[in-house]
Amino acid sequence: MTEAGDKARALAALAEYRASIDNIDAAVIHMLAERFRCTKAVGVLKATQGLPPADPAREAHQIARLRQLAKDANLDPDFAEKFLNFVIKEVIRHHEQIAASNGVTETT
Repeated sequence: MTEAGDKARALAALAEYRASIDNIDAAVIHMLAERFRCTKAVGVLKATQGLPPADPAREAHQIARLRQLAKDANLDPDFAEKFLNFVIKEVIRHHEQIAASNGVTETT
């Protein structure tokens, strides 16, 4: 084995890993888009029914559920919780905007 050959194989492996990472990133973006499409519909439903944008009990349940899923998948549960909290914050912001555009004031 030559040093040049080892480097060429390493670069080929790196290219394969990066191609997989790119595919995963694309899938994550498409999944997030679908998730936000669904949460937008939830926001409209909440606004038309006068429901509050946030549901702390649901959020707590989801965080606990996703922390366990993260553990099962060997992913850092703290990271998973931070990510979910970021998504939840954005969803609530969307729900507040939808409610405001429908003339609904928050009822908590």
